[in-house]
Amino acid sequence: MLKKDLILKSPVEKAIGIENITLGQFGAVLSRAGVGKTSFLVQIGLTQLLADQKILHVSLDDPMDKINLRYDEAYTNLVDNIGYVDPQKAVRLWEDICPNKVGISYTEATFNTDKIKDYLKSFKKSDLALPSVIVIDGLDFDKDIASVLEELKELNQNFGVFIWFSMKSHRDQAWSEDGFPVQLASVKNLFDKAIFLNPIDDKIEAVILKDGDRTHQKYKLDPATMMLAE
Repeated sequence: MLKKDLILKSPVEKAIGIENITLGQFGAVLSRAGVGKTSFLVQIGLTQLLADQKILHVSLDDPMDKINLRYDEAYTNLVDNIGYVDPQKAVRLWEDICPNKVGISYTEATFNTDKIKDYLKSFKKSDLALPSVIVIDGLDFDKDIASVLEELKELNQNFGVFIWFSMKSHRDQAWSEDGFPVQLASVKNLFDKAIFLNPIDDKIEAVILKDGDRTHQKYKLDPATMMLAE
């Protein structure tokens, strides 16, 4: 029951939909620096954990102790958002689902899709359930990374794992004619879903840039917690 209540309160359930998170190949969370890309990606990962799925979180920006802290904080924010919860039940649930999260920290120089492939192969060889989602935070879409995306596309095809990326946009760059930040415009055909986080006044507006007939829907988030704002 607690899992279900937490999922229903998740901003990801509202903005994307729990059954929609893994439909397709690639998804992107876009914003300028410091708006909340990583926090929203963590909410995606957390929602999958609450759905009893495994996740792999790859960071090119932060060490894993910092990423683990982000998950701890995101879980606490979600628990606080549903009202009173028995603290012991909340702790037990987190202890139950947390082992399904695996984090890997790279630098831009050490990032290698073969290492991710080897990790997924080890799961398959041991007949273990594969992660439903890979989060890749910090890949530089201002550079030509077409070959990296092709390699990751193969991972999606071979292992059936959906990949969510952070994608940094820039304030001074014009968008493409079809309504995408330039970082996404050049690779848009690879992406099934894209969400743009835009700070407006004291809130963050999450705009669906790409997701079938859900495109252009908007949701307001609290920047401190990434929870849905009233």
